[in-house]
Amino acid sequence: MSNNWFQFKQFRVAQDKTAMKVGTDGVLLGVWADHQNPIQILDIGTGTGLVALMLAQRFSNAQIDAVEIEKEASEQAQENFSNSPWHNRLKCFHTEIQTFKPEIEKKYQLIVSNPPYFLPNFHTSDLKRKIARQSTHLNATELIRNSKKWIANDGVFSVILPLDASEEFIKIAISEGLYCMAQTHVRPTRNHPIKRSLLAFSLDDQLCKQNELVIETEKRHHYTTEFKKLVEPFYLNPQ
Repeated sequence: MSNNWFQFKQFRVAQDKTAMKVGTDGVLLGVWADHQNPIQILDIGTGTGLVALMLAQRFSNAQIDAVEIEKEASEQAQENFSNSPWHNRLKCFHTEIQTFKPEIEKKYQLIVSNPPYFLPNFHTSDLKRKIARQSTHLNATELIRNSKKWIANDGVFSVILPLDASEEFIKIAISEGLYCMAQTHVRPTRNHPIKRSLLAFSLDDQLCKQNELVIETEKRHHYTTEFKKLVEPFYLNPQ
């Protein structure tokens, strides 16, 4: 592997132009987000295009639109899309979600976002990284409102967040008419505290199903059986 690219089984992600590299959060969202038959998928803040590419591999009938506000990241995502086996089903729009307009009027059965971390005290001198990670250009309420705008009646909106941001995110979603239907708490190992929360929302108010996922055994870079099963279609050699 290289810092400039990341090789998966069926595609490669170039990442030399982007501030945010391929990471576990994106991979988790790519394997976890689900819908029984998504024909249209929307990825908000696609970055390198990682999650969109994973969903293209998983859902062979889906057309996928990706939105990215940062110009070089948008170009990189489109490059990764063009070089993938699913180039005819993937398209990146260089725009913010607040002004996004697809080429034809549509609704999306699956909407995903690995969103900015909504942490007010997060600081960085790297503007690209700041745009990618903070709520400067897209806060939680705007993300939720725009997801609801584009979601199909039977659609699912899925995100991954730090645990400490998830509770407030759920409250905002409820106030905007989106309801948590599934939540998976993610631990680095069984002895570590929960670090991430995978969340799925729908337009229907229902009981939220909850469970946990542990990524690694106590040995570094050795994955649990559950995690290996999830990433096996993508990782070259999951240990």
